[in-house]
Amino acid sequence: MTTPLNSLDIAKPPSATRVVAAMSGGVDSSVVAALLKRQGYDVVGVTLQLYDHGAAVHRAGACCAGQDIHDARRVAEAIGIPHYVLDYESRFRDAVIERFAESYLAGETPIPCVECNRTVKFRDLLGLARELGADALATGHYVASRDLGNGHRGLFRAADENRDQSYFLYATTQDQLDLLRFPLGEMEKAETRALAAEFGLAIADKPDSQDICFVPNGRYAEVIERLKPGAARPGAIVHLDGRMLGQHEGVLRYTVGQRKGLGLSAAEPLYVVALDAENARVIVGPREALSVSRVDLRDLNWIGGIALADLPAEGLEVAVRVRSTRAPREARLLADDKGVHVLLAQGEEGVSPGQACVIYDHAGAGARVLGGGVILAEKKRHLPAPPELSLAAS
Repeated sequence: MTTPLNSLDIAKPPSATRVVAAMSGGVDSSVVAALLKRQGYDVVGVTLQLYDHGAAVHRAGACCAGQDIHDARRVAEAIGIPHYVLDYESRFRDAVIERFAESYLAGETPIPCVECNRTVKFRDLLGLARELGADALATGHYVASRDLGNGHRGLFRAADENRDQSYFLYATTQDQLDLLRFPLGEMEKAETRALAAEFGLAIADKPDSQDICFVPNGRYAEVIERLKPGAARPGAIVHLDGRMLGQHEGVLRYTVGQRKGLGLSAAEPLYVVALDAENARVIVGPREALSVSRVDLRDLNWIGGIALADLPAEGLEVAVRVRSTRAPREARLLADDKGVHVLLAQGEEGVSPGQACVIYDHAGAGARVLGGGVILAEKKRHLPAPPELSLAAS
């Protein structure tokens, strides 16, 4: 007789199914743990200590720090599950914070949440879950995971499009995805809050955590300069036409698409169109110079149904997001011996190197995540030559 699948698509009764619940101390992950416990699963709560900012741990919106660990512990005690705190500070520093700083100094705008999910959370924590004999690792992310009917699971946009976190989870591998579960993927945020109140959780009204947890005041440059003293080089702010318009204190203070805070006086609105970290230059120009129709990718993670090698010569019709705040837009995916490329149906502004380009099977609600990669600097843009090269050519 075949054992029916439980609510996690596992052929075991809930009582015989061990689930490790990643508990950050926030509302979402706390509700996941409580919901699974109520459904009869063998739930083990795990919280990762990722950093310690002293006073910052009391800041509304901080996560994975002192107060949040205390909140997770209280929730675990209230719902009656074992709870463990793991010190992952050194792993987080090496895999996330150091890479974040290096990427900014290279003229990129990185997304540390993607790296954190890919490494510390879904690689290291998932390894621990397997050591504990868990059948699944559950998190409070707003993204859907569904059985594809071929022994594997697919990743889909959340039902609540305003909360959808698929952009930050594109780097999840197929092996990780098969063990991961996202119980909130089909829920609205309001339902989650209501469940927290129903369970009587003290954190029911707790504010949501911020994207970058280790930057206590939102000032990225200060964090990077503390990590890499003296690494920021001052340089010139240069117009696309070659005019030097001013000076800056380091490219890490700028991002492609930025308009405010340039400290320039000009007749037309100017935007950062490129960052030349090698020559310590910030390149600015008019808004129309921001439009990009082709995006080249590195470090591609592919979880689509078709192998990249089997893509048709004319490419695959897809939809992509080049910013977490933008809806998927129609595009064409190409792969050749020079790499992976995305041709946008309509030009996008503010496409920044270091950000993610996430690929979906279509642009509508509930789209499946096919993968994604890190955006490379645009190679074809004709930037003004550095001064020494201009002199040599004259």
